[in-house]
Amino acid sequence: MGVMIELALIGAGLAMDAFAVAICKGLCMKKVDKKQTLIIGLFFGGFQALMPFIGWALGTQFEQYIVSIDHWIAFILLSFIGGKMIREALSKEEECETCSTEGNRLDLKELLILAIATSIDALAVGITFAFLRYPIVQAISIIGVLTFFISVAGVYIGNIFGSKYKKKAEFAGGLILVIIGAKILIEHLMA
Repeated sequence: MGVMIELALIGAGLAMDAFAVAICKGLCMKKVDKKQTLIIGLFFGGFQALMPFIGWALGTQFEQYIVSIDHWIAFILLSFIGGKMIREALSKEEECETCSTEGNRLDLKELLILAIATSIDALAVGITFAFLRYPIVQAISIIGVLTFFISVAGVYIGNIFGSKYKKKAEFAGGLILVIIGAKILIEHLMA
């Protein structure tokens, strides 16, 4: 049960970039379009599930070479990703530039680029899944489903409340990843 909770926390942490972009998408909508919201959730959830799988597949190829330092790799990757999210959350600049110039129309090319950009971190986390022998099907399922629902919620929150929660969510997501990275390192050093 501990691994599933850890996967849920990792999934929530990874979903915060998508959540922040989804808030921006919600800001752009005069009224929430349910079809567009579903598409946004599917793009972000799908890529957040796909990228860790790709990372896991790459990681399993190199596992035998780095098994003695896998906990350090997990710690460094999760801390780097989490630290980057915290730094972005604390920065003064607003980056809600995801509104298309054509009103309420959803640009699928732009959405694809945003989905890839917000899920790159998940690729690195997928590598750690291979080293830590996490159950990959459960991991990508949890991450994908959580990101889907968090992204859908982000569109609604952005549409109703604006960008008030965007930075706080990104900070919390980064902090979760750093804490999990530290936990993995401490557990392996204590063993």
